[in-house]
Amino acid sequence: MIRPTPKAVLAFFVSVPVAVLIVTALRERWYFSLYCPIAVTALAAADLLAALWPGRVEAAVTHPKQMFLGSLTAAKVTVTTGEYLKPVVFEAVLEATGEMDPPKIAAETSKDGAVTILLPILPRRRGKIVLKKVWLRWKSPMTFLEFTRVEPVDGAIDVMPDIGGIYDAALRFFSRDAEYGIKSQRMRGDGTEFDDLRDYEPGMDSRLIDWKSSARHRKILCKEFRQERNHHIVIGFDTGRLMTEPLGGIPKLDRAIKAGLLLGWVSLYYGDFLGGCGFDVRFRSFVKPGRGMRYFARFQQFAADLAYRTEETNFTLGIAELNARLTKRTLVVLFTEFADSIQAELLIESLRWMTRRHVVLFVSLRDAMLAALKDAEPRDFGDVARAVIAADFLRERGVVLERIARMGVHCLDVTAAGVSAALLNRYLMIKQKGLL
Repeated sequence: MIRPTPKAVLAFFVSVPVAVLIVTALRERWYFSLYCPIAVTALAAADLLAALWPGRVEAAVTHPKQMFLGSLTAAKVTVTTGEYLKPVVFEAVLEATGEMDPPKIAAETSKDGAVTILLPILPRRRGKIVLKKVWLRWKSPMTFLEFTRVEPVDGAIDVMPDIGGIYDAALRFFSRDAEYGIKSQRMRGDGTEFDDLRDYEPGMDSRLIDWKSSARHRKILCKEFRQERNHHIVIGFDTGRLMTEPLGGIPKLDRAIKAGLLLGWVSLYYGDFLGGCGFDVRFRSFVKPGRGMRYFARFQQFAADLAYRTEETNFTLGIAELNARLTKRTLVVLFTEFADSIQAELLIESLRWMTRRHVVLFVSLRDAMLAALKDAEPRDFGDVARAVIAADFLRERGVVLERIARMGVHCLDVTAAGVSAALLNRYLMIKQKGLL
């Protein structure tokens, strides 16, 4: 498509009053007035002949087939101009559908008849981003004309849960001394399962002395323990309306999935059994606990299939169904959210029944905006009102979490940035104390 630029339109309209002035001043030579629009038209025609025609342009679009949520990637547009070697400024924009940041126009100048343009893509939710077209635009040498070309793409990108940093975080977690490389750990002294006997040294706990073995070997020996294995870990995800609320541009559900995947990777590494479930207004999905690092791919696919729901969560039905499917004492990690103390009553009652058989870890993501509103310096009456309302929400939230903790439930109320570290520390503490 070819169309005049604002510069060409302005030049033509300026030539009209100039022609009127010539006609008024030189009535006998009125034909001079025709030279102004003719000159503008001639310049546009010469510019058209010297421009790069759309038929000479060839464009190829490449894009990744899969990407992680919240990670920035780009579709690559390679443009070639054939024998036209003059520098041309190409502008490109991507036409796509899906939960992503609005497309932005990218511009690059061609060199030696070729140019590569990167179109950024930043997804905000899991699912699929469908790429439809790439719009190319460039101008003639004197910028009197503008050319547009549409390149069909007909491709799609699968947006998966963010596991980009999971392996790096896990390796740092398992490494005792990064300077000398990655080392395996048996987690001695951190559990209740007997591992070995060692000579007593000053400062060791006297309760660990094995008196029978000491008498048999005629020297003082102490027991050494390690963490138990084969525990069942089930991670439950609330997929209801409140979990779709964004934190830092990413829904709470996806923040929870990222932390859950890291916990799942670590638990499988330790030899535990890992399972998961998703629920909102009804019980949506359940994955039986499995063992081995190969099982992580299945758990990752289960997390990727968790859909966003707009219904309110039915805690009674979801937790009761999960409780009925667990046949062995299990560490249940529950990612969920509540709006007020009234909605939390059903949650508290359901958790009370689950804690009779299982160890429950309740994880809630704290919104830093409430604390910022509460602590903000008031400048007018509106700031005071917002601070009071935020303080009421935080106080009511604290009361609910305290009631849940008094039932024996392990509670985590942390920000999105610190949920992964806090979750791993609480998981190791539960294993170390032998609560399972």
